[in-house]
Amino acid sequence: MKQSNPIFKRSMAIFGLLALFACAIVFKIFQIQVLEGTKWKEKAKSQSAAYKNIDAVRGNIYADDGSLLATSVPIYEVRMDLKTEALTDEIFEANVDSLAESLSGLFKDRTPFEWKIRLTEARERGDRYHLIQRKVRYNELKALRQFPIFKRGRYKGGLIYLQQNKREKPFKVLAARTIGYTREGIKPVGLEGAYNKELSGVSGKRLMQKIAGGVWMPLNDENEIEPIDGADLYTTLDINIQDVAEKALERQLSMHQADHGCVVLMEVETGEVKAIANLSRTKRGEYYEIYNYAVGESTEPGSTFKLAPYMAAIEDGYIDLTDSIDTERGKFKFYDTYMYDSHEGGFGKISVQRAFEVSSNIAVAKIINENYGKNPQAFIDHLYKIGLNTPLGLEIYGEGSPQIKSTSSKSWSGITLPWMSHGYEVAMTPLQILTLYNAVGNNGRMVKPRFVREVGRMGKVQKEFEPSVLNEKICSDRTLTKLKAMLEGVVENGTARNLKNAHFKIAGKTGTAQIANDKYGYKYKSKVSYQASFVGYFPAEKPKYSCIVVVNAPSRNVYYGNLVAGPIFKEIADKVYATSIDIHDEIQSVDIAGRIKIPVSKNSYTKDLETVFNSLNIPYVLRSADGTWARTITQAEEVEVYRQKVLSGMVPNVQGMNIQDALFILENHGLQVEIQGSGMVKKQSLKAGQKFNQGQHIRIELS
Repeated sequence: MKQSNPIFKRSMAIFGLLALFACAIVFKIFQIQVLEGTKWKEKAKSQSAAYKNIDAVRGNIYADDGSLLATSVPIYEVRMDLKTEALTDEIFEANVDSLAESLSGLFKDRTPFEWKIRLTEARERGDRYHLIQRKVRYNELKALRQFPIFKRGRYKGGLIYLQQNKREKPFKVLAARTIGYTREGIKPVGLEGAYNKELSGVSGKRLMQKIAGGVWMPLNDENEIEPIDGADLYTTLDINIQDVAEKALERQLSMHQADHGCVVLMEVETGEVKAIANLSRTKRGEYYEIYNYAVGESTEPGSTFKLAPYMAAIEDGYIDLTDSIDTERGKFKFYDTYMYDSHEGGFGKISVQRAFEVSSNIAVAKIINENYGKNPQAFIDHLYKIGLNTPLGLEIYGEGSPQIKSTSSKSWSGITLPWMSHGYEVAMTPLQILTLYNAVGNNGRMVKPRFVREVGRMGKVQKEFEPSVLNEKICSDRTLTKLKAMLEGVVENGTARNLKNAHFKIAGKTGTAQIANDKYGYKYKSKVSYQASFVGYFPAEKPKYSCIVVVNAPSRNVYYGNLVAGPIFKEIADKVYATSIDIHDEIQSVDIAGRIKIPVSKNSYTKDLETVFNSLNIPYVLRSADGTWARTITQAEEVEVYRQKVLSGMVPNVQGMNIQDALFILENHGLQVEIQGSGMVKKQSLKAGQKFNQGQHIRIELS
């Protein structure tokens, strides 16, 4: 028998062992990838680390006097790593009772015993990211960081906290829809949405690990890349006028049980929106800001549109104010359709000026039909030239589109031209109508409504917004003079005589439009609702502000613009005029003081005013937010005191103050003051609420 080679045997043994090892490796690979694949994939995911975005603190939104309209308040989510290596059983057992008692005292949601059981069970489970509390305020976090165990820090005590930012509006519902909001999955609203990029800032980065349950836990105390806070927005809104506008609108809506309404007050020269209110009736019968009607609701405006046809006819030389027009007997047939005037029996033969003052539908329809009937596109082109067919291009999303149809439109008919002339078969938003009237008050210069004055960061201006001109001249000066006379005549002698004011003149136009039912159109009167409006500017001699009021679907059989919308306009105009010293003259101020039973007070230190009023038994009511200084409005029965804060780095509003108070505020803010005249501060060269540099010069004029 042949003997085996020992070397061969050893080689075979080694080969066999290698083969077995290889088979074991193959089997293990198969086991890991196939048999246990799901398990290991989940474990790999649970232990993965990644950089996660950390949101920056969103910028603030301010009113024109520096009052906060929206701000971000930091809140925290607090968790605990109960298995951190430095937290031994001895340390935990020695301190868990006092920690539980501290947590119970701070949050008051569990007893100390319940907190102890919860923490102990979480430690036994080995929780690395146990939830302690959500929505923790900064002062609560500050206290919590001094609690037993937690005061040892992140790695020794297991304390983990993540900052989140909650958006708050200090004035709650005031201008809520215009301020707006941004929410994930929802179209952005208002200024928050329009300036989301500027307000958002730049996100930071933090290294986090995904643990069991799909929860991401931070690996370090600090962010790897710190976020850059968002920029601040300085709006044109005047919080005191805004308050007046909303209260006046709400009162009138409630009185007439109207469906909804809106108000916009704008500065004539700059287009700065000083107040914008939009209120809708809820199922409970209360009013709340649900939709921005002033910006988004494009409807048939009715008689407020008549200004445009008259402008076209006067500019093209077809009519003059003294020309006569026959309004028949308040009823006139265009083709197969009758048109009516609101005054039963009509107005007979009247002048063009008078036709506008009494808002005759037949008069304007006959003027436009007779002069443009053979070439209606010439009339349409004139409206286009003014810019009435073009959206304003507002920064706020959701502007309604104006509808000024062309003769090539499929819906054009024989009665379109006369019906367009008095505000039907066209559609415009309240803000678009206001922009037209504002242009007349601004000597023909049409400016874009503006909500934001500047964007800044850390007190430094990054971007400043100047007035934007949409149309340098909507018509000739000759036409403008006549239009202004017509608008003043409406209040002095026409449909808005109830708005006539002894102290200053208002120029404007009433509007009462039928709003067709979506299903029945205008067929059934019982299905038709009304829209009452008034739009104009004041003081008429030297326009400072323009304003529009629109009330939709008043339901108590009173729906005319002068009776429903007019009183809102008048209340706002009166209060704005009373607080705008720069548009008064000295004689008017003395005259007003002589007519009021309650003594007129100057703007001054809030506590001093209260002391004087209490000593003299003068009735007064405190309005608006807290503030050291105050503006006053003297009414027939009481004095309204509007408190206001004087913010560092912003020009204070000293109009209406005596020279001592004005100097004290301005000089303590670091401004160099030049004084002209004597008496009460009538005008200041630097606008209230704007940024200034230390030592900057300001001139105040006294009356």
